[in-house]
Amino acid sequence: MSILQKLVLASGSPRRIELLQQAGIEPDRVLPADVDETPLRAEHPRSLAKRLCKDKAEKALTSLKSEEDYAPAFILAADTVVAVGRRILPKAETIDDAVNCLGLLSGRSHRVYSGICLITPGGKLRQRLVETRVRFKRLPREEIDAYVASGEWRGKAGGYAVQGLAGSFVVKLVGSYTNVVGLPLYESVALLSGEGFKAHQHWHAARS
Repeated sequence: MSILQKLVLASGSPRRIELLQQAGIEPDRVLPADVDETPLRAEHPRSLAKRLCKDKAEKALTSLKSEEDYAPAFILAADTVVAVGRRILPKAETIDDAVNCLGLLSGRSHRVYSGICLITPGGKLRQRLVETRVRFKRLPREEIDAYVASGEWRGKAGGYAVQGLAGSFVVKLVGSYTNVVGLPLYESVALLSGEGFKAHQHWHAARS
């Protein structure tokens, strides 16, 4: 008799849910883990991404310990950081945040780091870090203002959503596109599969 596998996504991001669904994986539960995302003094962007995804996974694990149904679940967490050099850009919450981020990214290359963390039903913790290089075209102020008016930037690392209007800003992208959206799919599915999660078990029904 096979054990029913359960997957908890420690994120409330609609983009991460959609990306998992794109890979044929439906989380059994979405459990946003609220952690302090303030970078430590002199913390490197890649270190921040790794630390925060681990914090989110461990917080979700603590929340589930009192729930019998989810005690043996796989827990997947992720965090995405956008940086220019060592400078970490915020998740834009205000118009000023968005304008400042887009002004900094205009005509330049930046890096997007995503840390992914998996805690297995047996308590093993596995992590991966994925890096993508992105170059934006030069953005005139009127284009920045028009993008800000769209509202797509709200809550987005670096003040943009590559899967939306800002896709037209990208001159070059080297690495994982889904990483820039918010969850590197290849690495996430490989991490799950490597720890025994049957990521492909529902594919036969995906088109029914």
